[in-house]
Amino acid sequence: MTLYDVPAPAKLNLFLHVVGRRADGYHLLQTVFRFVDLCDTLHFDLRADGQITRAYDLPGVAPEQDLIVRAARALQQATGTRAGAQIGLQKRIPQGGGLGGGSSDAATTLIALNRLWNTGLSRAELMALALPLGADVPVFVFGQSAFAQGVGEDLSAVALPPAAYLLAQPDASVPTVDIFRAPDLTRDSSSIRMADFLLDPTSAFGRNDLEPAVFRRYPRIEESVDWLKGRLKVQLQDRVCANVRMSGSGACLYAEFSQLQQAVLAEKEITATMRVAGKTTGPAHPEFRLIKASAGLVEHPLRDWIAR
Repeated sequence: MTLYDVPAPAKLNLFLHVVGRRADGYHLLQTVFRFVDLCDTLHFDLRADGQITRAYDLPGVAPEQDLIVRAARALQQATGTRAGAQIGLQKRIPQGGGLGGGSSDAATTLIALNRLWNTGLSRAELMALALPLGADVPVFVFGQSAFAQGVGEDLSAVALPPAAYLLAQPDASVPTVDIFRAPDLTRDSSSIRMADFLLDPTSAFGRNDLEPAVFRRYPRIEESVDWLKGRLKVQLQDRVCANVRMSGSGACLYAEFSQLQQAVLAEKEITATMRVAGKTTGPAHPEFRLIKASAGLVEHPLRDWIAR
């Protein structure tokens, strides 16, 4: 038995406030997660020998560190199944970009193998397995846009208006752990209620508290934000772009639009500007690449794969 072309969507943080820190060092957050249609794709082939094997290579990531492998083994241990799997992966979500690619891959692995192995765990049981894998993993099992609190595990479903996003990847890699250890990171933002966000449920609400610490250490990310804001203002004029913001700890950025065709048009116009700049005067913009114009999703594409 096999499951092919199983999606693992990226996520965006529409805002991200750091409201405190626990005695064990973990930070207390408030954020809203939204899934978008930029997806990794996974493939699962059933094995009868209990082995978990990879039909892909992640440079620099050993099997015992791979969240996909760890998720599969966690499900094995929790259920006592003797089944195994060979797992394939096609990466489209940039690694370490703040879009949750690794967390999403792990969650899709839990959901898909729960189906392939017929282990029958509930959503709550899978979310409990997801949390030790990483703070962002449970929301992908939760399967809906969510207002998140705590370390990211306290989730409440939130209805979001239709929106689309232009995604960009600056030429920088940001180690998340370094940013959360930064002495200048804001850790005392005031807590909000979900009702506060729902008065303006877009990326214009609040801020990303990680941005100042990231920008001070990686100025090319801030340069990319400023350049994108400037180009969008010039080119889109009255076509509203709500904001340009970093997702998670970065380095990936997004600009929000009310309609997908606006994001697609922005992608085309900015790409044309970058090409002209490169041909005539050399690079006249910070080093980054546009990933794609992406639609916001109402729910995770595998939400119905969990029976209860």
